[in-house]
Amino acid sequence: MIPVETSPSRLAISRRGLILAGAATALSPALPSPAAADEALAAFVTDTMTRAGVAGMAVGYARDGVVRLAEGYGLADVESGRRVTGQTVFHVASLTKPVIATAVMMLAEAGLLDVDEPVAPHLDFAIGNPVHPGVDITFRHLMAHVSSISDKTCYAVDFRQPGRDAVMPLDTFLRDYLTPGGAHYSAEGSYSPAAPGARWDYSNVGYALLGHAAGRVAGQDLRHFIDERLFAPLGMRRVSWSIAGTPADAAVPYDSVDGVRTRVQPVGFPDWPGGMLRASVMDYTRFLAAATNGGVWGDARILTGADLEQMMAPTTPPGLPAWLTGQGLGWQRSKLDGVDLVEHWGGDPGVCNAAYLDPARRTAVAVFTNASGSREVMTAVKAVAGRLMSRDTP
Repeated sequence: MIPVETSPSRLAISRRGLILAGAATALSPALPSPAAADEALAAFVTDTMTRAGVAGMAVGYARDGVVRLAEGYGLADVESGRRVTGQTVFHVASLTKPVIATAVMMLAEAGLLDVDEPVAPHLDFAIGNPVHPGVDITFRHLMAHVSSISDKTCYAVDFRQPGRDAVMPLDTFLRDYLTPGGAHYSAEGSYSPAAPGARWDYSNVGYALLGHAAGRVAGQDLRHFIDERLFAPLGMRRVSWSIAGTPADAAVPYDSVDGVRTRVQPVGFPDWPGGMLRASVMDYTRFLAAATNGGVWGDARILTGADLEQMMAPTTPPGLPAWLTGQGLGWQRSKLDGVDLVEHWGGDPGVCNAAYLDPARRTAVAVFTNASGSREVMTAVKAVAGRLMSRDTP
């Protein structure tokens, strides 16, 4: 287990925190010791993942701006017997999206953009829903999946490249996809019939456009901006935006067909803002810790509390699926064990991950696996997330 982080700047316990800790001790003298609690968690996680056929799992837990737990269970590489640790890098897939949205809000705080302004003036090519030519697509629309940009063509044309990073640059992909005359443009496949802002329609291409536009606003590739302005202050070092840059000891993705576990290749795709990030559970949980602590991590502040509240505030646009209770800016909401929480999931071949946040309790959890997201695997991820979320519930 990776223990509570002990940097002095990260152990600045508030008076309120001390009072609550004291009250919990006074009211609950029979609470198990931390060691006993960790042993019970390990037994629960191991049993849950084994029953679901998951080779390896990493879990993170943050409270009051500090990572309290970052632990690995099972195997990162079945063939070699290499085990998962809290530092094992996993493909986080669509858990990339809250990171991208956070960077956009950072640019907004710096006065470089307004989330309600049109994105088109910041681009070097034309975009627009052909059915609604007079309705602008805004940054907010893109962050909240109501942009009317459709992934339909992505289901017909496989842009993924097994085993390696995509060769096609992001701007080329977007031009070809969203601009009339582009190699993969079609009015029906690139845009939905709904007007921008009118209907929820989850869009990886929309996030690709968001990342490209935000990078142009920042004056640099958004990945570099995030590395410098977000990851570095949070001490996130076990991260990568590419397959080529992923550490050799990363988790190997596995699929299961008819109960047989099979090693699968990671896939690269040009729309990287939608889901190409790799990270250890320790590092991603640091991001969650800041997000649930008013934007503060140690001596660093990534966003103001007001902007984080805006990102997590739920809306319920038409088309929102029944399993979600709300859509924010980058973040979503759903119920876990009957409690409405901020969340996001991520999946790809050999990947099924989730993050849940409870800003009111300044608590967050992350669960990463190297297994494809079958019903059994998703049930296991939710079970472990629920167990972690109740870790310090009186």
